[in-house]
Order: sequence, then structure tokens, then C-alpha cells
Amino acid sequence: MKTLEGKAALVTGGGRGIGAAVALRLARDGADVALTFHHNQQRADDVVEQIKAMGQRALAIQADSADPEALVRAVDRTAGELGRLDILVNNAGAFLLGPLEQLTLQEFEQTIAINVRAPFVASQAAVEHMSGGGRILTIGSNMAERAVFPGFSLYSTSKTALIGLTKALGRELGPRAITVNLINPGPTDTELNPADGPNAEGIAGLTALGHFAVPADVAGAVAFLAGPDGRYVTGATVTVDGGFSI
Repeated sequence: MKTLEGKAALVTGGGRGIGAAVALRLARDGADVALTFHHNQQRADDVVEQIKAMGQRALAIQADSADPEALVRAVDRTAGELGRLDILVNNAGAFLLGPLEQLTLQEFEQTIAINVRAPFVASQAAVEHMSGGGRILTIGSNMAERAVFPGFSLYSTSKTALIGLTKALGRELGPRAITVNLINPGPTDTELNPADGPNAEGIAGLTALGHFAVPADVAGAVAFLAGPDGRYVTGATVTVDGGFSI
């Protein structure tokens, strides 16, 4: 069943990894999908072609999530070219690790700009186009719940802020029938964190299930919350980490 038929979505950072899996899953469920990319247009175009092969409309928009004006333009262009905007997935993120004493103020500001300010700005722009039934979904990290490794102070700080943003926006936008939810993935097999990487065995051992997720596992949670069965869930944090945090 195409549970999202007639809907339009924007996925930031949708050219690879979890973002690409989310864009493809939303399209498979019937949505037209726009996605942003920063550098690699070829990979974004590949995702667009896969979506079009499913019979859905798609477009790739170059936008640096650290640039608020570029994000707003991407949101407005999505609504303009697809004719509406029903689903926003704030997926683009910065993954910067390091000892506390070595992190610079510039790195702090860059991480917060991409991981916190960008979801705020994109959400603010998106609600101007959304009607009742709209969905705002943000990809966070289970490191907001359990930071078991050193070097995660900046990254965990930025992802923890999304919990407060999600709860507050869920309360504020509830009267407009727009839901807002956070998905916190755990170890997921991507280029940045491959399941066959040098530390993967130890990381997988910290999960209850004993293995990494694949991006489609996270996309499945997004699809549920974006679809009709997720209509009564808002302000929630859904953890998809194989039991890493328990």
C-alpha cells in the first residue's frame, strides 16, 4: 500500500546513508521527494533517479545546512516545485569527535549550526507550507542517551538539544495537527560508521541484538511516524539502536 500517496517530503542530506534510505522509503510509500545535498551532486542525482523509477517526482537541491538562507530556499523550492510540503525530515548532520580540550569554538559553532540550528530553521520554514497532518521528523543519535565512548561531548550535546526542540515543537504545533518526533539511531552501517570497520565488533557487542542496523531500519521508523499510523505520536523520541541504550 502507498500510505503516503499524494504527499510531498523534503529530506535534508538525502544523498547518502540514512538520508538516502529515508528518501527512497518515503518514495516507495508513495510520496514525492526532494532532497538536499552539500557536495556530491552525482550521488544525490542517483537517488533522484531511483525515486523517479518508482513513479514519483523527485528533485535534488544543493544546500549547505550550515547556511540558514539556503535551507529556507530549499524548503520553499520543495513546496513550489512539488506543489505542497507534508513531511520534513531533518537528517543532515555533523559528526565531529575529539577530546574536550582539543575542540575549538569554531568547531562547536559549526556543529551546533548543522545539528541544532538547521532543524530549527528548516522546521520554521516548513510549517509555513504545512497543513493539518504535517510531519516534522529529525534524525538524532542514541549518543544523546548513552555516551559510552570518550570524545563525544560536542556531538552528544548537539543531539541532546534535539530532544527539547522536539518536545517543545510537538506541544506548539499540536493544535495545528502537525506532529514532531525524533528518531535516535544507534550503530548503523554507513560510510561514516561501517559495520566492518576497525571498532565495529566492539560497538556491535554493546547492543542487545549484537549487530549494526542498516539504514533501512531507521527509514522504517521514519516511515511509520510519517504515515497515517503515526498520527497520534508527537513530541516523542524513538530509539532505533538494537538495545544499545538499555
